[in-house]
Amino acid sequence: MVDINIKLIEDAGLTEGEAKVYMALLKLGSSTTGPIVEKSGVANSFVYRILNSLIEKGMVSYIIKEKTKYFQAERPEKLIDYIEERKSKLDSSKKEIEFMLPEILALTKATGESSVKLFEGFRGFQTAWELMYSKSKRGDEYHSLGIYPIQEEKFHTYWQKDHLRRIRAGVKCKLLFNQGTDREILKNRNSYRGCDARYMPASIKTFSEITVYKDVTYIFLQSLKGRTSVPMAIVIVNQEIADTFEQYFQHFWKKSKPEK
Repeated sequence: MVDINIKLIEDAGLTEGEAKVYMALLKLGSSTTGPIVEKSGVANSFVYRILNSLIEKGMVSYIIKEKTKYFQAERPEKLIDYIEERKSKLDSSKKEIEFMLPEILALTKATGESSVKLFEGFRGFQTAWELMYSKSKRGDEYHSLGIYPIQEEKFHTYWQKDHLRRIRAGVKCKLLFNQGTDREILKNRNSYRGCDARYMPASIKTFSEITVYKDVTYIFLQSLKGRTSVPMAIVIVNQEIADTFEQYFQHFWKKSKPEK
């Protein structure tokens, strides 16, 4: 029998132990627990629990011969059926969560507690920024300073799309880019309604960007060309900290000049 990639079976929604037992049964055919333990490498104390779990998932069946249980893997196509079933359940759960999301967010906002979270990677970066939209309402405005001149192209693309979303949400922004940023980038940002992008009034090169919105302070470190930095976002929810960084922003903004 051709070797089966166990990771693919796990990705279908089985645990590592379930995948090993299922694979062993595919190779063994009808079998008692002894050969299954030997072939799969799972502990004897866990094999019955795993088999029962696979039976519940419809991946394994059994018959009794002379008071002894013989287990057998269902056809491999059953994996596709199981994936489709899981997908259907996930879609259903997603709809329920989307329906409940406003109430969940209301509970979160009601607590008013301070928090600090770290997100890593490009997707983590995007997840962090979603907090701004969860708190936003038309007429709001966020402020950013120290935006680094070099970013991966995917970040520029992301922000261009996000400005369109920002406009639809009715949110404005003021952005302070580090000296040395390509003027075309500022020109692009200023082409979006409700965005005022300028250069920092000082030749300070901050590798991380600070964005302030209501009681939230973001510290963004986007991927830098020629560097090994991992994109990350630190999200601080605390009014006093946000007010502090807002004062820094206002100090630099008053000294900055609008782009012509």
